[in-house]
Amino acid sequence: MMTAPIIWRLPKAVMPASISEMAPDGARGCEGVALWLGRRFAGIVTVTHVVALRGPGITKRPDYLSISPELLNEVTMLAIRAGVYLVGQIHSHPSTWVDLSEADKRYGIRVPGYLSVVAPDFARRPNTALAECGVHVFDRGAWRRLGAIERMCRVVAGAGDVSVEQVGDMR
Repeated sequence: MMTAPIIWRLPKAVMPASISEMAPDGARGCEGVALWLGRRFAGIVTVTHVVALRGPGITKRPDYLSISPELLNEVTMLAIRAGVYLVGQIHSHPSTWVDLSEADKRYGIRVPGYLSVVAPDFARRPNTALAECGVHVFDRGAWRRLGAIERMCRVVAGAGDVSVEQVGDMR
């Protein structure tokens, strides 16, 4: 069984690209989401891609978010082509509440070491920083929110760029 990575490295462009992807949904009063692909080496996971989901395979409502298996398959194909894997995601909640909902915990991706970030205010603020978000990891069979000190030590900003990709029906 894989243990949780020691460190997640997020290039500085990851948060602005992710918030920008979710903001239009937030402007409509709905949850938004961006998936993160990356690589793991020597206990460090580096996010390399921010994935925007499009088309009928993604459902976004004020208190509900759903990704179809077919759309996740497209994400998987992108990851295989790029030589990366799904390392985490960011989604938005209303107001300042940044914990995982019971539905997030029950129906979200539950893989050891998977990072789930929750942005406040439906991601409507372009300069939302990671420190304002809830940062959660799936570890030892359960979701756990990282405290401020652990978050600062384990989720670090890094240099480098990030590729922003779209998957799904672009109609």
